[in-house]
Amino acid sequence: MRTVHTADLTAGERAQARAVVDAAFGDRFAATDWAHALGGLHVLAETGSRIVAHASVVQRALLVDGVAMRAGYVEAVAVHPDHQRLGYATALMDEVERIIRAAYDIGALSASSAAAGLYARRGWLPWPGKTAALTPDGLRKTPGDDGSTYVLPVVTTRLEGVLACDFRPGDLW
Repeated sequence: MRTVHTADLTAGERAQARAVVDAAFGDRFAATDWAHALGGLHVLAETGSRIVAHASVVQRALLVDGVAMRAGYVEAVAVHPDHQRLGYATALMDEVERIIRAAYDIGALSASSAAAGLYARRGWLPWPGKTAALTPDGLRKTPGDDGSTYVLPVVTTRLEGVLACDFRPGDLW
């Protein structure tokens, strides 16, 4: 297991990490999704010289019912299909959560239905209220993300109201 900033990934490591994510998600993982995973810390699991699992933590601004929070946002959690069910996802999340607890006010992620159980077992909580995004046109509700947005409280235990993320191209959450 290794943690490295995007700036310190070699071109080969970046390509390997992207290949792992593509193998795990297939055509459900767009170029904008990969772009969201860049610019922060990458947690990599390797077998020999090959990356077999990846997760990243990027900084985002979230509003918890109007209160600004520095968030460690989890992106691109993936284990190559040939290495699934071997504990890699648990190991990745151990490091991801350590990073979030050490550096952020709150952790957040958007969970697929297949991965929601993993996050819930680890203490991540589905956001109980509504979700939204701060767009160039103002606050926009994101009802499609209600129920699939999970948080890991660090500084706050106040989990109520609207959870709003900063704007970005592609999927907002």
